Formats: sequence, structure tokens, C-alpha cells
Amino acid sequence: MQQDTLKKEIGFLAALTTVIGTVIGAGVFFKPTAVYGFTGSASLGLLAWLIGGVLTICAGLTAAELSAAIPETGGMMAYLKRTYGNLTAFLLGWAQTVIYFPANIAALSIIFGTQTVSLFGLSANENHTVIVWVAIGTALFLTLMNFLGAKAAGTIQTAATVCKLVPLVLIIIFGLLHKGEVPFQLFPVEAGADKGFLSALGSGLLATMFAYDGWILVGNIAGEMKNPKKDLPKAIILGLSAVMAIYLLINVALLTVMSASSLAGTDTPAYEAAQIIFGTFGGKLVSIGILISVFGSINGYVMTGMRIPYAMAKENKLPFSSWFGKLSAKSKVPYHSGLFILFIAMIMMMIGGFNTLTDMLVFVIWIFYTMTFAAVLILRKREPNLQRPYRVPLYPVLPLISILGGLFIVVNTLLTQTILALWGIGITALGLPVYFFMRKQHKNS
Repeated sequence: MQQDTLKKEIGFLAALTTVIGTVIGAGVFFKPTAVYGFTGSASLGLLAWLIGGVLTICAGLTAAELSAAIPETGGMMAYLKRTYGNLTAFLLGWAQTVIYFPANIAALSIIFGTQTVSLFGLSANENHTVIVWVAIGTALFLTLMNFLGAKAAGTIQTAATVCKLVPLVLIIIFGLLHKGEVPFQLFPVEAGADKGFLSALGSGLLATMFAYDGWILVGNIAGEMKNPKKDLPKAIILGLSAVMAIYLLINVALLTVMSASSLAGTDTPAYEAAQIIFGTFGGKLVSIGILISVFGSINGYVMTGMRIPYAMAKENKLPFSSWFGKLSAKSKVPYHSGLFILFIAMIMMMIGGFNTLTDMLVFVIWIFYTMTFAAVLILRKREPNLQRPYRVPLYPVLPLISILGGLFIVVNTLLTQTILALWGIGITALGLPVYFFMRKQHKNS
């Protein structure tokens, strides 16, 4: 009888590039607009990027303890189940399956389609149908490639990550060497005119968190890693440190070429900066770099996302669990779960509203992130004998910093985007009747 288990064939390099490749996507190219728009100055904008990176590294160092101690497919869902019980884990899995992963795949695929159209000199506004079809084709192609197995998906991730760093390195090097007349100073750190320092910093920090998001998703493939207890924490720590360094350097390079107000006034800051540095050819080069970067980011969400409904189905937490839990005969990939997420993503591509859904899930996912950070403290007391190959350094300082940072993001969103936050909570809460129905069915079976 053929055993329905996942193959353990993902090594350290694939895990590392999954962290880097999933995090470095559209955000590094598009978020400078929002960051400098909110902060109004180069100095405060860079501080927001720095704090965002430090908070993300603290979060990664904290969550890595759980990743190493509980190396199970499902990642964060497995950590929350062990700490808070089945309901909390189910709600996370529900939110990720129904909105988070499909919305990210859809939004990034649309960006990929938009950049493809722009690369060929066509108007994005006049070619919406073409953009949607390119987006659908891209998501479909990457989903099918992932069906070939985790090793094939990891190879795509490694190649895309290496390729995407080339335009970033070019912008950083030639941007820093660019001799222009753009006034640029790091000190004193202050907000722009008519902006409060704390509110501007808070809004700028929130904008950076989208660019840093995706770091925890590598935990979803722990069950398919050759040596997760050793490689997973190392991949998260090294990956996030590299991401922060790249983000800071490229922002300094952009600010050397363009003023903070100019960056805030354009939707394509990296593209315009490259045109100033390299001319028209530079704009095309950056467009290709964005395509490669977004391509790798979509692959990261496809690869990790399909493991969530699979993990839930193996515990009979979803309707039609036997269907969601089906693995392909040869590659041992949960292809039915992948098809389901692809289907929802395709609907989102055709309907629209991707930015709203993504902003909503940034809020929702940070509720669960914060609970994950708290789980490190809880399990240290509840299960002191749990084998922990990796322990978060400077305990409990780093976990507390992560918790406070998470609470700031959640509370700030509730206060500044109340309706959006309530919608996020409401859609997540729709999973409650599904959970109790499946629990009743399980008891009666």
C-alpha cells in the first residue's frame, strides 16, 4: 500500500531562498511611495524601514524557536494548535486558505501582468483584459510547476531569488555612486511639514510591514525539509537579515537619486530612479527585475499556501477533507488544495479589490503573529522539557519586543482603519460555523 506522506527533499538553500524570495517581491519596488508619503522626509522614512526590519528580525528570531521545536507541516497553524487549541489554529488556517494566500497570489499576479504590459509599451488602463489573462496564466503555470514536486518548486525559488537580486544590486551600486543635486540627510530625524512625528512614523512603519511580510511562511514546509531543526531557524535569521540590508541600501540609493517628495509622488519609484541613472534602458531593466521578483514571490505563496488546507484536511477540519488531503501519486504534492487556492485567486483577479483584501489580511495575520510570539513564552512555562534545538537569544526581551510591535500594528490599524479591520475580523469569524459543524460531524461519525 502506498503511504500518503510528504517527501523530505527541501534543503537549507531552498528554505533560505523561500524566505528571501517570498519577502522580496512587489513591496521593495512599490512601497517607497507610501512610506515617504506618510513620513514626508527621507530621515523618518529610513527610520521606518529600519524599525520594520528590526521588528521583523525579532519576530523571526522568536518564531524560529517554535519552527525548530515543532517542525510540522502547517507552520504557524501547528504552533497555535499546540498552544491555544484547535479553534485558534483552525481560524488561522481558514483565513489563510480563503483570503490570505489567494489574495496575495492574485494581487502579485496582477502586478506581474501589469508590468508585462508596460514592458511592451502598452497602456495598463487600456489593456485590463490582457493583464488579467497574463495574471491567470502566470498563476496557473506556477501552480502546475509546483505539482511536479517540492524539489521543482524549490529550484524555481532559488533561480528567481538569484535573478531578482541582479537589478537590485545594480540600482544600489549605481544609485549610491550617482552624482546629483538631491538634498539628502539622515539627521536630524524629523517628519515632513504638517505631520506629527509619532503618527507619521506609525503609518510609515505599517507601510513597510507589507514589504517585510511573508517571512514566517517557510515554516509551512518544515515537514518536507531534510533537517528542519537545524536549517529552518538558520534560514529565517539569515534570510531576514539579508532582506533588511537590501531594503535599507536600495532606499538610500533611491534617495540619492530622487527626493523623498518625488518618491512619494510616483507609483513606480524604482522605475523612475532607474531611468534617471541608466536612461530608457534602465527603466526596461527594472521592469524585467520586477517581473522576476514578483514571479518568485508568487511561487513562494503557491508553494507554501497549498500546504495549509492539506494540513487541515489531514485532521478532518474542512468539508470534503478527503479531497483536500489528496496527494499526487508521484510527486506527493497536495494538488487538490493547490487547485482550490488557484480557483479563488482567479476569481479575485477577475473581480478586483486585491489591495483591500491584502491590507485586511496584514491586519488579521498580525493578530496571529502576535499570538505566535506569545506562544513562545507560554510554552517555555508549560512545556519546559520540550526539545528546543534553537532558543531565541536574549529571552524574554526579543519575544516581548515582538509582542509589543505586533500589538502596535493591530491597535494602530483598529484606530486608523476601523472598518477595514472589522471586515477582516468578520470574514475570519465566518470560519466559526464551519469549525463547529465539522467538529459535530466528527463526533457523530
